[in-house]
Amino acid sequence: MAREMIVREVIVVEGKEDTAAVRRAADADTIETGGSAIGEEVLARIALAQRRRGVIVLTDPDGSGERIRRIVAERVPGCRHAFLTREEARGKGGLGVEYASPEAIRRALERARATTADDGTPPEIAWSDLVQAGLVAHPDAARRRRRMGELLGIGYANGKQFYKRCAMFRITREEFQASLAQLDREEP
Repeated sequence: MAREMIVREVIVVEGKEDTAAVRRAADADTIETGGSAIGEEVLARIALAQRRRGVIVLTDPDGSGERIRRIVAERVPGCRHAFLTREEARGKGGLGVEYASPEAIRRALERARATTADDGTPPEIAWSDLVQAGLVAHPDAARRRRRMGELLGIGYANGKQFYKRCAMFRITREEFQASLAQLDREEP
């Protein structure tokens, strides 16, 4: 089977089934964390991969996946992050990268975003922007954040984490406004 996508970076996944799913979607190398208890040896391999080729973190859209993402981001700065929606990662056996279609994985990898170091520059998106957009302190905030996370390519998060992701991934006012307009067009 020919895979049309070649990924230069090493992709960090949770386990061997995730590796199989990524390889169905793209010609890529992976590092498996072995779950959320990431050892020092695995972190050292991820750091080496980041220095040599770059790293994309692609974990399950659940609490364990978010924990892995946080640990890797803290210990190995500069990684890019790819996100699958819960719907894209849902399968008969549960929720995970291993259940995502090759197309969904390719889309996530194409939209991978780099985190940025905190250089003291204030984020373009303020907490008040989230309130005004109905992404926090709104009866339908969770659903709206889920869709905005999809549109922005930063995944689902609670209000506080969504705000942090907007800053961490340097979401611009233009990106935010365009995604918000799309969200508003989609609503009845």
